[in-house]
Amino acid sequence: MSIDPASTAYSKETKHAFSSEVDELAGSSDSSIDLQKEVFDATKIDPVLAKKMALINEAIEEIGMTPFQWKLFFLNGFGYAVDSLLVVCQSIAQPAVTQEYGSPTAKVAGIALASQVGLLIGAAFWGFSADIIGRRIAFNTSLFISALFVVIAGGMPNYISFAAMVTIYSAAAGGNYIIDATNLIEFLPATFAWLVTFLALWWAVGYTITGLLAWGFMSNYSCDPDANIAQCTRQDNMGWRYLHFTCGGLVLVLGILRVSVVRIVQTPRWLLSQNRDDEVINILHEIASKYRRSFSLTLEQLQSHGRIINTEKSVWSGLRLRKHFSGLFDTRLLAWSTTVIIANWLVIGMVSPLYTVFLPYYLKSRGADVGDDSNYTQWRNYAVNQVAGLVGPCIAAVLVETRFVGRRGALAIGAAITMALQFGYTQIKTPAQNLGVSASITAAQNIYYGTIYAYTPEILPSAHRATGYAICVVLNRVGGIVGVLVGSYANVETTAPLFVCAGLFGLLIFLSLLLPFESRQKRAQ
Repeated sequence: MSIDPASTAYSKETKHAFSSEVDELAGSSDSSIDLQKEVFDATKIDPVLAKKMALINEAIEEIGMTPFQWKLFFLNGFGYAVDSLLVVCQSIAQPAVTQEYGSPTAKVAGIALASQVGLLIGAAFWGFSADIIGRRIAFNTSLFISALFVVIAGGMPNYISFAAMVTIYSAAAGGNYIIDATNLIEFLPATFAWLVTFLALWWAVGYTITGLLAWGFMSNYSCDPDANIAQCTRQDNMGWRYLHFTCGGLVLVLGILRVSVVRIVQTPRWLLSQNRDDEVINILHEIASKYRRSFSLTLEQLQSHGRIINTEKSVWSGLRLRKHFSGLFDTRLLAWSTTVIIANWLVIGMVSPLYTVFLPYYLKSRGADVGDDSNYTQWRNYAVNQVAGLVGPCIAAVLVETRFVGRRGALAIGAAITMALQFGYTQIKTPAQNLGVSASITAAQNIYYGTIYAYTPEILPSAHRATGYAICVVLNRVGGIVGVLVGSYANVETTAPLFVCAGLFGLLIFLSLLLPFESRQKRAQ
C-alpha cells in the first residue's frame, strides 16, 4: 500500500485559480459535500482540505467497519496498555527500590520524576514527528524499544541506574496513546468513533495486569515493611525485578503481534493533508476490495477540488513545521478549543501522579490507619483497584454516545464523581472502606481519562492532530513533574494530597464544560 507521492507542483496562484474554476464549473460536486457533519467548520482554514476531508469521511462511512479496523482497535490498544503498564511498573517498584538502595535525595521521589521526564520526552518526540513523517514508524518501533529497556531496568544495581532506565523506557512508550488514538480515529467511520473512548479499556487493562503481577510478586518477594537498608537485601527483594522482567517480556510479545498481525499503512486522513491523493484512494480501495465493501470515490473526484496549500514544499520546511503549531489556532473558536483542552491536560497531569503514582503509599498509610497495612493486604488492594478501573472506560463509552451528555458531559460527570469520592476517601474508618472507596475512585477517574483520550484527537485538525495531541501530553507531563514534586514534599501519609487531588478534579468539571465543540455524532476533520 506504499506509493510514491505525486511530484507535480503548482504555484499558489495557479492552485487557487484551478480550485475556483472547479467550484464554478462543477458546483454540483460541491453541493454533494455535507460539511455539517464535521466536528468544526474547517473551510475558513483551508477550504480545499475541508472539502476533500469531507469526501474521505464519506468514503470511510461507505466502506464501513471492517475486520481491518477491529484489528487496529486491538493493536492500538496494546500501546495504551503498555503506556499505563510502564507508568504503574515504576510506581510499584519505587518504594521497594528506595527501601533496598536508599534515595539520593531526602525529599524528591526520583523514580517517579524520572518516569515523568521520560514520558515528556517521548510525547514530544513521537507526537511532533508523527505529523511530519506519519504514524507508522512509531507504531512499529516503540514497543520493541520499551521492552528492551524494561528488562534491562530489572537488572539495575542501584537507584540512579534504575531511574535512568525508567527514563528511557518511559520515553519509548511516552507517545503511544498519541499515536494509537490518532491512528485509530483516522480509519474509523463516525458511527464507530466511540471505540476511541473504549480504547481506554486497554489503558485499564495495563493497570490491571501490573496490579495482579504486583500482588503476586511484591507480596511474596519483598522485604519486610519495617526492614531498613542494611536489612533489605537483593535476595529478599526480588519482587520488583520479577515484575520488570515479566512486563518486559509481555511488551515484547505485544510488539511482535503489532507488526505481524497487520501491516500498518499511513492513515488516509494524514495522507490527504500531505496532498497524496493517489495513495489515499489506493489504500481505501484495497481495504474495500479485501472485505468486499462498496467504494465509489475516484481520484478524479478528489483532485477536482484542487491542491492543499504549501504541500509542494518539503515536510521539513520552516513554513510547514510552523503550520503544524499555528494551524491549531487558525480561527478564534479553534484557538479557544485548543487552549481549553490543553488546560484540561495540564491539570490532569498534576492530579494523576498525586493519586495514581502515590497510590501504593496511600493504601499502605490508610491501611495503617484502619489496622491492616501488611504487604499482602496492600498489594491485594492495589490489584483490586486496578481491576475496578476496567469499569470506567465502559461507562465512558456509553456516556459519550448518550443524548444530552456527549463528550463534554462525560468529562464533567467523571470529574465530579472522582472529586466527591476523593473527599470521601479522606474520612475512611475501616479496611472495607479503604478498599471500596479507593477502587471506586479508580473507576470514576477512568471515566474522565477514557473520554479525554478520545475527545482530544476528535477536535484537532487531521493535518496537525499529532502535534496538537503532543502539546497536550507534553504539558500534561509538565503537570506530572509538578505533581511529583508536590507529592514528594507533601506528606503522602496524611490526607493533604487527597484534598489537593479532589480540588483539581473540581477544577476539571469547569474546564470540561468550557470546551466549545461537542463531537458526538460528528466526524473528525
